[in-house]
This record gives sequence, C-alpha cells and structure tokens, in this order.
Amino acid sequence: MSSNKQPVINKFGVISSSYYEKLFKCNGQNLYKSRSGKSKPSYSVTRECILKFNHTENLREKERLKEQLTKNILRCKRRLGLRTLGSGKHVNIPGGWIEATYLAQCKGDIQEEALNVLYDSLDHASFDYCQLPALFFVAESVLYRLCCDAFQKTYLYSVEMKLAKIGYLVFLRLFVFFLHGHLGGFKAHLLRLQQYLNVLSLSEETYYKYPNIFSNVAFILKTSEIIYERVLLSESTFSPNGNTEGYENVYSDMEFQRHLRFNQGGYEVNHLLWHCVAAWSCVQNNSPKLNNVLEHLNFHKTQLQNKCWLDSALALLVLAEAAKLNMVCLKALMDLVRDFILSIMSAQNQEESYKVNDFSWAWNIVYTYVTILAEICLYAATSDLRKTVFIGFCGCKSSQKNISLKDTVSEDEPVLREASVLGLLKYFSSKISENCNQLIWTGYYGLVYNLVRMSWELRGDEEQNGLRNTIWQTLQKTKDHEKDERIRIAVKIAQAELNDPTDPFTSYGTKVPPNVGDETLSKYIGWRIANTLSKLFFPSIDACAVPLKKLSIKQVQRKYPKKKEDPMKKRVLHFTVREHPSKSELSMFPYPDLFTRVDEQLARIVDHHWQEELKIRQKEDAICEAEERKDKELKEKNHFKEIMKKREEKLHKQTKPYELPPRTEVISLESKERNVRKVTDYRFSTKIVQLQTGILKLPPSAIQ
Repeated sequence: MSSNKQPVINKFGVISSSYYEKLFKCNGQNLYKSRSGKSKPSYSVTRECILKFNHTENLREKERLKEQLTKNILRCKRRLGLRTLGSGKHVNIPGGWIEATYLAQCKGDIQEEALNVLYDSLDHASFDYCQLPALFFVAESVLYRLCCDAFQKTYLYSVEMKLAKIGYLVFLRLFVFFLHGHLGGFKAHLLRLQQYLNVLSLSEETYYKYPNIFSNVAFILKTSEIIYERVLLSESTFSPNGNTEGYENVYSDMEFQRHLRFNQGGYEVNHLLWHCVAAWSCVQNNSPKLNNVLEHLNFHKTQLQNKCWLDSALALLVLAEAAKLNMVCLKALMDLVRDFILSIMSAQNQEESYKVNDFSWAWNIVYTYVTILAEICLYAATSDLRKTVFIGFCGCKSSQKNISLKDTVSEDEPVLREASVLGLLKYFSSKISENCNQLIWTGYYGLVYNLVRMSWELRGDEEQNGLRNTIWQTLQKTKDHEKDERIRIAVKIAQAELNDPTDPFTSYGTKVPPNVGDETLSKYIGWRIANTLSKLFFPSIDACAVPLKKLSIKQVQRKYPKKKEDPMKKRVLHFTVREHPSKSELSMFPYPDLFTRVDEQLARIVDHHWQEELKIRQKEDAICEAEERKDKELKEKNHFKEIMKKREEKLHKQTKPYELPPRTEVISLESKERNVRKVTDYRFSTKIVQLQTGILKLPPSAIQ
C-alpha cells in the first residue's frame, strides 16, 4: 500500500514516520523544530514500540513499556495544555494531537487514555491555521480505524464510539476552516480521505440502531460532501463583498450584506446561522440590540427545514452558547426547535407533502438539539438556566408528573408545549411505536442516552445533588415503564461508553471526585466556534478570525535588523507634555478603513435621528400625561360633588363624612364648664362667710 501518494500503513493502522515527516510541514517550516533551531521529533513513540507493546507476552517487558507510555501520555497532556485550555509557552497543539494519535494505536488502558486526551483537546483548543496538517492526519487515522478495523468486528466497542466523537470534532473544525477559505491548499489531503469516506458512507445499516454514532457519521459525510463540492470541484474562495441581490428588501444591515455569501458560486451561509452568531455577539457584548436580532431570527426560523441541515446544526450550536448565558436566548432556542418538530410532524401526517419535501434528515437536527440540551443542563452559567432547560418555563411543581408513560396517557392527542428535556421526553414517549418516525425514536433515544451521561458527570458534585436526583428518578421511571428495546439499548450503550466501575444508578450516594478533562460531552467547542464565526461575520479592525502562521523570530530579525548605535554619542532626551501625551490619549487602534468609517458615520446619523425622535416622543408623552391628569382631577371633583349631594339628601347635613363636629358645640361645652366652676366658687365663698359669722361651726376633730 506504499506509494508516493498513499501513506505507508501496516495491518495495525500505524503510519510510518517517513510519511509523517513529509506530511506535516506548514509554509515550509518543519513542525518539530525546537526553539533552539535544531530538528528533533515531536514524539518519542515509534512504530516498533507500539508493536512491541501490543504483541509482547513478557509481563515485565509489558509493564516497563506501559510505564514509559504512561509518562508519554502525561507529557502529551502537558503539551496540549488540558489544564490551561490550550494556552501557554509549553503548549504545542499539533504535536500533541499527533502524539496522542500514535498512542491511541496501543491496546488497553493506554488507548482509552490517549483517545480521551485527544477528544478533550479537540474540544477546547483554539483555532489556528497551523493545526490543519495535524487535523488531516487525525482525520485520516480515525477514518482508517473506523473503516478498516471497526467494520470488521461483529459487536460494538467503546473505542468505536470514541473514534466517532473524535471524527465529529475533527470535521467540525475542518468545516470552520472551510468557511474561512483555508482548505484550498490541502486538496491532496482531501483526496487521501476520499476512499475512506466512500467506505464510511456504506455504514448506515451498521450504525442505524445507534444514533449516538450514526449522527456523528452523518455529520462527517455531510461536511465532506460540502467541502469536496466547493474545494475540489470549484475554485471558490470566501469574499466578504459578495453579491447581495434579493436581500436588500429583507434587511438593510450592511454587515449582513457584506459577509453573507461566498463569491464565484461558492458556499452560501444562510440567514439563520448569521443571526445566531449575531445573538451570541450581542450576549457577549451586552448589546441592547439582542431583542431585535432574536425577532429577525424568529422571522427566518423556516430555514431550519432546509435539506442542507449542516448550517442549521451549526446555528443551534452557536445559539446554545448564548443560551448558556441568557434566558431570552434559551427561550428563543426552545421555541425554534419546538416549531421545527411540530412542523415536521404535521408534514408527516400529510403524506403527500412529506414525500415531496423528504424530511428524512430531520432526525439529525433533533438529535443535535437533544445533545445541546444536555450540555446546557450541565454547563449553563446559572442554576435557573439549568433548571429551566430541564423542566421548562411552565414552572412545574414536580418533575415526576411531567412524564406521561404509555399506560397512563390520556386519549387526547399529546401536545408539545415546550422543547425542554422533560417536555420532549413526555412527547416522544407518548408517540413512540414500532413503526414510528425515525425522528421520534431517535430523539427519545438521545434523551435517555444523554440523561445517563449527565447523571454520571454530576457525580460527587454536592451543589448539583438536586438536579442529579431528578435525573436519576426520571431515568428509573423510564426504565421501569419503557418496553421498547431501542430505548433500553440507549441505557446500555451509555453505561458501556462511560466504562465506569461505579454504577450511577446504585452508587449515587458515594462521593467520586470529578477529574479535570473527564467530561463526556463537549464543553468548549461551541464557544470556540461562536467566537471564531463572530470574528468572521463581524470582523473588527485589529482582530483576525483564524490567525495565520506566525513568522519565526529569525525571519523577523532578518527583515528588520537592529541599527547599531554609536557608543561615543550621548543623546539627551527632552520630555514635554506636548511631545509625549499621556497613555490614555494615545490611539490603541490603527486608522479605520473606508467601510468602517462609513459604518460609523451611518451609525452616528441613525443615533442622532433616534435621539431627536426620542425627544419628540417624550414631549408628546408629557402632553398626554398632563391631559390625563386634568381629566382625572375633574372626574374626582365631579364624583365628590355627587357624594355630597346624596349625603345632604339623606342625612340633611352639609358636613363632610370625615369632618369633626362644628365649633359651636365645642364652645357650648366650654361654657358649661365655666358655669359649674362659678357655682362651686359661690358655695365655697358662702361657707366661709357662715364660718366667720358663727352661723356654721366646725367639729372639734377638724379644729385639731
């Protein structure tokens, strides 16, 4: 199988180092050159070492080799920067991917650990143009393992599932690079992948019962189909100044008109993806235009039904990142998918329209959304977001009442009110049957499969005990009442993929500390893609969407040599305020180009007219409030007059109900008190006169 165009691969799937050295070069620079300039390989794992480890029968030799390979895995983790999200001086992402791919050729625990390291790095690593050769190497290795090794086995293996997940992340990254127009120089690499992709397209019967793998395979095939059509069959490149005829009447956004299309018959990004990226940018920048963007997104929700579903899946992935931070975006995401499912189901009921439109691909969107729900439920910013995506906006009292199983379903037709986890679980469980649509049982399968993984990832997290208990109770109720074998397989597949000695259904009370990089769901790839696409669709002045390869230090020194200063000359620097302004006054950005200045000027004009309109509206509102206040006062006066008139007619009194008695009554009381005082004073004076004249005599006791 060795030739000039084909890699040298032995029967164990190990690619030779000679092909490796020819393949991985980026712009004429060897990837394994060290900082000192000396050439050295970026890996120490050789083909002989792998073969010896896989086939040796000597236990001591096997333990020695395993110890050496374990050290290589630890070094690979450090090189990939698993604890620093791929950043740092010690990080070499392409070299780490290659070394992890080599280590994945080993058998046993080394293979499992290497695949986990590779998956975690592909999830959180940033996008860089220099990663493309390594990406194609990983893609070729994964496709070779799937086509030449996995298909020959009768049973499904956990390694097979991990390879499918890694392949999904690799082709997802390749599609993002394709949107940036960076795959034009890698046609030879694409041609090498074509033979494996042709074999992979025949795997529908093999993976049809396992949507968790089949969805990844479908994504790989759809992505490769688009890339091959645009890169190999046409010479299309990305151009921000594409043709925008037919879109001016719908939108007047200049950014959208400039960055929507690919020129020369290339790939066209749909409105839905563009507005999802815009919503994510608004959430990141705390922009007040978020509601307007979501209104436009709702206007284009029918584009989710397009047969080219790759953009729709990418749009949901980006909108989910905004939903992890914002409740309004979460509501928009759930409503978008709810309307999509209802429209597909209504089209299925009308057999003629269903056959014409051919919605056989719709299950890919539903399964992608179900996986996204699990990611939001685990990694959302607040507990309210996590609770809402699981239970829904209805404010249910108990999660146990949300699952209507088949034996307790009422005769009424089930209605999908919310696309939450429990809402979809209730809807799919009531619709599932042996002859049901693939969308129904695939969505139900994905929910149960992801619930098992969510319960496993929440182990040992005391803050999430409530959510984990709810998930566990939901799974137990589903397992007890669901008799469909496809759904029961979902639980077994998830447990086999986790390959954990502690059963999440029985040992939920035991504390298992979660390890770094031990996640089974993608945690960072959505954020990386949203960030990269936002820079592509809304480019700033000083930012590049995907950074190209940086010039080496030697090239920079050769291009800009330092001038030698004469040591005999002494320079005296005179600092003044005018010559050296403060740091805050210096411009941190280069002078903007023409389009940027036009956009800024248009924004200032729009803001000026908006401020004037706001002032006019404020004046009109003040006039309306004054008139309403006068009318209200007049109504109160008339109402009070009517009350007083009725009181006078009934009680013959003109006093108000809450007034005190008139002043005359108070005066009469005071006069009575004065008269009483006068009478007492008169009596006392008469008694004194009688005592003086002898008429009245005191008793002897009083005199003493």
